[in-house]
Amino acid sequence: MSEIWTMGEILVEIMRAKPGVELFQAAEFLGPYPSGAPAIFIDTAARLGHSAGIIGGVGADDFGKCLIDRLKSDGVDCSNISAIPGKSTAVAFVTYFEDGSRKFIFHIDGTPAVMVKSPDILDIESPRFFHIMGCSLMANEEFYSEIIATMEKFIDKGAKVSFDPNIRKELLGDRDIQDIIGPIMNKCSVLMPGVEELLLVTGEETIDAAVEKVLNNGVTEIVALKQGSEGCTIYTKKEQFSLGVYKINPVDPTGAGDSFDAAFLCGLLEGKELKECAKLASAAAALNTAAFGPMEGKIRTENIKLLMDGENINV
Repeated sequence: MSEIWTMGEILVEIMRAKPGVELFQAAEFLGPYPSGAPAIFIDTAARLGHSAGIIGGVGADDFGKCLIDRLKSDGVDCSNISAIPGKSTAVAFVTYFEDGSRKFIFHIDGTPAVMVKSPDILDIESPRFFHIMGCSLMANEEFYSEIIATMEKFIDKGAKVSFDPNIRKELLGDRDIQDIIGPIMNKCSVLMPGVEELLLVTGEETIDAAVEKVLNNGVTEIVALKQGSEGCTIYTKKEQFSLGVYKINPVDPTGAGDSFDAAFLCGLLEGKELKECAKLASAAAALNTAAFGPMEGKIRTENIKLLMDGENINV
């Protein structure tokens, strides 16, 4: 059975073909591309050779077929994906700007992406990690409750919880982030935020204060702080170190953080030292950015090894 599990939105992404085009303008889109932060995460874990499963929903339509076909082809356990007749698969529209920022329009609420109930996991043996994405918690209250219930089931099965706050302001609305993430932070063993997210979820004003607060909560063992083009910094109570990024010509940043999360957990499952886990994660993130489309980077074990060894890769 799968070592790594996640539950959350599975969607297709429709993307502007070039930066700087507003979503309200009539212009070209490209897609559909398989996407959704949990789907990108779990697909990366499977491509790196780990048994991985996702709990989620799609419509019984062509977009749903696009998603399930891709996940299955990469080795993801899709037995807990529901294809719901009469409902349309979730869609995200995205545009990029020259400064690297992005803008989204989400069509998620009311779609199968957030209609799935907490499954019976009695037949799932020895799960190691249950990974939660913050964006999955923000779609609606019902789906939030189902994810929390599923988290508790996996904890009872012996899994550790990993958490990427992955805050989408378009989905958060006026809700209090502390109310949303509190139950997860109380159970989270591995936290993988960006800088802004770390400060937001802790309520602190500096990185040092925020990390200290998290590592002293009695639960969290590792904070893997993702810093974009500046690399990452890994914190535990015993050590702290920073790594830069691998140099690959970036094409599309969407999904890089999700791939980082997956590869970092894969490294932990393989018993690697934390610095090796961070290198593995950074290489996966770099490969993800080298292709247009959230899951189109050539993330394979052999490519990651070449990148970590300083070799040139034809991506």
